[in-house]
Amino acid sequence: MSASSPDSRPPSIGRRTLLGAAAVATPAVLGVATPAAAAPSPAAATSARKKPRALPGGGDLGPNVIVFDPSTPGIQARLDQVFRQQESAQFGTGRYALLFKPGTYNGLNAQLGFYTSIAGLGLSPDDTTINGDVTVDAGWFNGNATQNFWRSAENLALVPVNGTNRWAVAQAAPFRRMHVRGGLNLSPTGYGWASGGYIADSRIDGQVGPYSQQQWYTRDSAIGSWLNGVWNMVFSGVEGAPAQSFPNPPYTTLSTTPISREKPFLYLQGNDYRVFLPEKRTNARGVTWGNGTPRGTSLPLSQFYVARPGVSAATLNQALAEGLHLLLTPGIYHLDRPIQVNRAGTVVLGLGYATLIPDGGVTAVQVADVDGVRLAGFLVDAGPVNSATLLEIGPRGASRDHSANPTTVQDVFVRIGGAGAGKATTSMVINSRHTIVDHTWVWRADHGEGVGWETNRADYGVVVNGDDVLATGLFVEHFNKYDVQWNGQRGRTIFFQNEKAYDAPNQAAIQNGSTKGYAAYKVGDGVTTHEGWGLGSYCYYNVNPSIVQHHGFAAPVRSGVRFHNLLVVSLGGQGQYECVINDTGSPTSGTSTVPSTVVSYP
Repeated sequence: MSASSPDSRPPSIGRRTLLGAAAVATPAVLGVATPAAAAPSPAAATSARKKPRALPGGGDLGPNVIVFDPSTPGIQARLDQVFRQQESAQFGTGRYALLFKPGTYNGLNAQLGFYTSIAGLGLSPDDTTINGDVTVDAGWFNGNATQNFWRSAENLALVPVNGTNRWAVAQAAPFRRMHVRGGLNLSPTGYGWASGGYIADSRIDGQVGPYSQQQWYTRDSAIGSWLNGVWNMVFSGVEGAPAQSFPNPPYTTLSTTPISREKPFLYLQGNDYRVFLPEKRTNARGVTWGNGTPRGTSLPLSQFYVARPGVSAATLNQALAEGLHLLLTPGIYHLDRPIQVNRAGTVVLGLGYATLIPDGGVTAVQVADVDGVRLAGFLVDAGPVNSATLLEIGPRGASRDHSANPTTVQDVFVRIGGAGAGKATTSMVINSRHTIVDHTWVWRADHGEGVGWETNRADYGVVVNGDDVLATGLFVEHFNKYDVQWNGQRGRTIFFQNEKAYDAPNQAAIQNGSTKGYAAYKVGDGVTTHEGWGLGSYCYYNVNPSIVQHHGFAAPVRSGVRFHNLLVVSLGGQGQYECVINDTGSPTSGTSTVPSTVVSYP
């Protein structure tokens, strides 16, 4: 079936591969940003190499950042135009950021399609109020929301028209720093399948209704109430969260988040753009805004190199070497060498799902073992030549203490295949100590173009070698071997969502020595201290439903290696788990899509 014209029958539990092949990639109607200038002549290029000219900071945000103020005419028509282009463009090239200056906007319904971000430009969400809705639904896919990826809402206050805003998203669709003066419905019209999602630093005055959502993570927020849970609902630092009750209802509730630092965001001070850098919090609970100026620092846009698609990796690295930060405006960037982030405190902030494609097998981004780097808001899309790694945080052997000022990786997403052929041995490697990975979706594509067991080969999703790393909101799916391999000491994960690779051809293809299959989440044999809360792994071996996966989770049996609230699920009996973690936990139950759970391990 084509995702752009799905079968009219009710969707099967089988989720994405069964539910549709590649969406038709629609051409960019509204225009993709082009290079700021033509390529220089050879003579000019030689001169530039001899005497590099300092690159300017600041500047125009480009044609795909659309800025509104309350007096802008035709706002709804412009929103609708972007949505028509992006609604079903799952693997298209359009990228958009819709930014609203502080003020009040009436009667709007901003429907969000693929690669579309909407955000307010105030210091607080309440500075920018929409009397209306920011809507994600699944009409494009016959009421099935499991492919509503790659879109975001940030820093707005909403007063929904009917009292409840609909946000029926799947992976890579953060809802950050939002104030909903009403309720929030996380399911599509008709309560079809849904597989999300992530909320942080947000206040929902009314009830949050997940309905059909299989899993969800909410961090450092405040809610009026929470309606229900399907498989795995996790809360940390959330005022109003339901009490701990896993597995029935499937709520994992931590009163605080051990360490958090909110994502950087663009805002206006008068007529000038700045980027706000929220401060680190320990034992965090509730939102960071609402009581005066938020805590943190800010940088003027003049300290950022405002990059446009078509700029070279050499120029991006020159800007970094000259002391500038990077603001990646919406579009697609091809890289012939890694972006090298070597300076402490560097910010690399993407708008509108700016997408980095490493060509020729290079790594897209490499971060030195330095304090306080902030990577946020961009997508890394593997190229057709295999990359050993796509994103590296710290070099191999990194050992410096960054506890006072950690590096954060937030809303940084990785994709291998789907938009075309792509390969990478390991997607994301975390070597630096104390790194915080706050919401990522690392995805070996199970549908789209360039998809097959060897076609978009990617053995490992996330490999953590650094000590004291914290992951909050970890989504990693479909890798040929381990989805997550955690070798560092004292690691912690709050919420994990995984599906094993659908497309394994036979049992031998996934065999891991004497073990049937590679665990979704593997803690290294030498690790003595590790902890995880609210972790789930699902299998859907639709190519060969006879495949058996021994367990979803593997870890050394030590008192310091602890897990809370684990589950494995066989989707419709397409493949089975024998255990949950190591040799513990009941097997999944035939064709019944019922989780097998372990509340505490060991």
